[in-house]
Amino acid sequence: MHMHRVARRRNEGGLMTMSRNEPVVGQTSLLVVDDDVTFCRVTKRAMEACGFAVRVAHDVPSAIQIAEEDPPEFALVDLKMPGESGLELVRRLKVLREDACIVVLTGYASIATAIEAIKLGATHYLAKPARTDEILAAFGNCDTTTGVSIREDPMRIRRVEWEHIQKVLMDNRGNISATARALGMHRRTLQRKLAKRPIGE
Repeated sequence: MHMHRVARRRNEGGLMTMSRNEPVVGQTSLLVVDDDVTFCRVTKRAMEACGFAVRVAHDVPSAIQIAEEDPPEFALVDLKMPGESGLELVRRLKVLREDACIVVLTGYASIATAIEAIKLGATHYLAKPARTDEILAAFGNCDTTTGVSIREDPMRIRRVEWEHIQKVLMDNRGNISATARALGMHRRTLQRKLAKRPIGE
């Protein structure tokens, strides 16, 4: 099993299961902020499979409220959302927790905004749509003080991706081209993924 070197804190009892949107003692905390509900749901499942305790918000005020209650170790922030900009959230997260590792998501037309986010304290930026392995790699490049590993389970990540693709395919009535556009990938890439159904967990 491949391991990414990022911060993790464990309690003596090991990992605990999480319920709803509550922080989990002993797990690496991750805040995902994006107004795309489907992206948040898929990302939450994939990152939980990698050992993160994930909380989700769909706008900046909600994210700030969650972060003020328990500042996250890691954050994945979409820069373009209705209302306040993700830039303001990046700034607030760094105030709440100076060592927070923040990865921002941006469209290709907003690279200048992403650079501004880096100046405010974000660690890295990814162009949307970002894959789970890209997010993990970005987090793995963060400078951390604890240096403890968190697990990556490629099989479970592929399972989550497969289920998401199937849902989008169904929404597009089996149209491969329309599904590829909706997922932001090339048609041939989608066909390869559809041909490689993951083995059951």
